[in-house]
Amino acid sequence: MFTAKPSSFLSSSISAISGTVSNLNHELLEYVNPEKPTHDHSSVYYQRFFISQFNLGDKSIEAKFSSPMKIADGDHITVAGYQKGEALQVLAYNNQTQQVSSNENWIMLGLGALFFFAVAIGLLNSELVAEGALIPKLFLFGFTLVAMYMGYRALLIREAVKLLSN
Repeated sequence: MFTAKPSSFLSSSISAISGTVSNLNHELLEYVNPEKPTHDHSSVYYQRFFISQFNLGDKSIEAKFSSPMKIADGDHITVAGYQKGEALQVLAYNNQTQQVSSNENWIMLGLGALFFFAVAIGLLNSELVAEGALIPKLFLFGFTLVAMYMGYRALLIREAVKLLSN
């Protein structure tokens, strides 16, 4: 098992660990959209998160992706992510045994961040914010926070992918 860190401003956040998968546990969290029609049972209205918990050597690993991880007990994998509590939260992985690598789409997160930032700029230039109305200022603050979070998350995933490619 080895650990590597990238050389960038996110280096304190992201690290990579390689090892053999043991104690694998897959879970599925499924949320239903409360606004969907009651007679429609289409999966489009469900939000699914696939959670995989396992060990790499003596390290506890947890991964939450929108599609299931392609791993099994005994696979040799490299994961990149950040430490959260006791477990490493996976942002990207490379399974050398099955020749599979995956990560969440950081480009779409970046585009979403730009969209929310553009909406915030539009609100900043609105007359309601200039007049001092409270609600538009709250929306401005909220859109700015969402844009910052999505942008930071996109940068973390991009850094994890770069770390795995080295």
